[in-house]
Amino acid sequence: MSREQLQGRWALVLGASSGFGAATSRALAEAGMNIFGVHLDPRSRLHRAKEVIADIEASGSQAVFFNTNAASARRRGRVLDQIEEALADDPADGVHFVLHSLAFGSLLPFIAEDPEEAINESQMEMTLRVMAHTLVYWVQDMVRRDLLPRGSRIYALSSGGAERMAPNYGAVSAAKAALESHMRQLTLEVGSLGIAVNCLRPGVTDTPALRAIPGHEAYMEEALKRNPGGRLTTPQDVAQTLVVLADPAITWISGAVIPVDGGESIVG
Repeated sequence: MSREQLQGRWALVLGASSGFGAATSRALAEAGMNIFGVHLDPRSRLHRAKEVIADIEASGSQAVFFNTNAASARRRGRVLDQIEEALADDPADGVHFVLHSLAFGSLLPFIAEDPEEAINESQMEMTLRVMAHTLVYWVQDMVRRDLLPRGSRIYALSSGGAERMAPNYGAVSAAKAALESHMRQLTLEVGSLGIAVNCLRPGVTDTPALRAIPGHEAYMEEALKRNPGGRLTTPQDVAQTLVVLADPAITWISGAVIPVDGGESIVG
C-alpha cells in the first residue's frame, strides 16, 4: 500500500498517548494520515502525548490532540465540535478511521472477605462505561454529525479476557465481552452507511494497561511459553495491522474479531 492512498485522510484515536493508541497514531501518520487524538493525562504524564504529537508532525502529518475525558458526554461533544471546525474546509470531509483504545477500569474481585475490598456498583459501571459503552456513544454522535463518510472504518481493541477469566479481572473481562457485542450490533446498524466495525484481539502485550493488572508478570511468562513465535505481541504489531486495515481498498471486513497474537490464542 502506498502512502498516497491514506495521504491527507483523518483518523481519530481514543487513547492516543500510550500503548496501542500511541503506536497506532505514529504508524498511521507515517502512512500519511492526520491524527485527532483524545487522551487523559495529568501534568506528570503529559510528556507522553507531546512525544506522540512531535512524532506525528515529524512524519509530515497533522496532529490535533485533546487532553480530556473521552467517557464524558459533555467533553465528547466539545471534542466533536472542534473536529467539525477542523474539517470544515478540509477536502478529506470526514474521519476515515477510528480506533477505540480506552483502557481504564477497576481491577478488584467480585467477592472478598472484607466487602470494602470487593468491587462496588460505581466501579463496575465506570469500567463498563469507559472500556465498552463509549464505543457506542462516540459512533452515535459521529454518525449524527455526518463525520463518518462511506468507506470509513472503526476498530476497537478487545482481548482474550472477553472469553477467559483471571483474578481481579472480572469487570474488565465483562467490558471486553460487551465491547465485542457492541461492535457486532454497530456492524448491523451502520453497514448500510458503508461503515465497517471490527475488534482486534491482541495477544499479551507489555503496555501500561497490562502493568496495572496485579500479577501481570505471570501473564507475560505464560504467554511467552505458549506463543508459537516465542515472543510477546508488541504495540507495533497491532499498529502495523491497523495501517493495513486502514487501506481504502479494504471494504468487506466487518463484524469480526481479529486476533493479532502470532497464534498465541490457539495454543492450549
